[in-house]
Amino acid sequence: MYSRIIVPIAMDHLEHGEKVLERAQSLLDEGGEIILLNVVEDLNAYAQGYMIVDFPLELIEASRDHAKKTLTGLLEKHGAKGYVEIRIGGAAGVINTFAEEAEADLVIIASHRPGLIDYFIGSTASRVASHCKCAVLIDR
Repeated sequence: MYSRIIVPIAMDHLEHGEKVLERAQSLLDEGGEIILLNVVEDLNAYAQGYMIVDFPLELIEASRDHAKKTLTGLLEKHGAKGYVEIRIGGAAGVINTFAEEAEADLVIIASHRPGLIDYFIGSTASRVASHCKCAVLIDR
């Protein structure tokens, strides 16, 4: 069993995240906590050098607020003990860094059917499993 479990949830795959949250609850030690993590991609980082577009900060803040509210509701709905963390950046790198910062002993990440781009650069779940310093469970 585990005392601190991180569950990264993508807002466009919320139904998978809810299933993974239930799995995390079944693996949690008594007195442990679950951290729901959402990573808001920094679109301005991708735009640099490719196009001259500056995404408004309001858009990023609205995404953060929506994720925080939705994931907090998810914790409450399932009666899970823990909290929500919202970060900005590239998903795999942020998940791995946060897992180390939070001293997590398990990351449970949902996997999806790979798209064409995943065959070239790998999926987020694959990059987390390859580089995370704690145990990783990939849920299909």
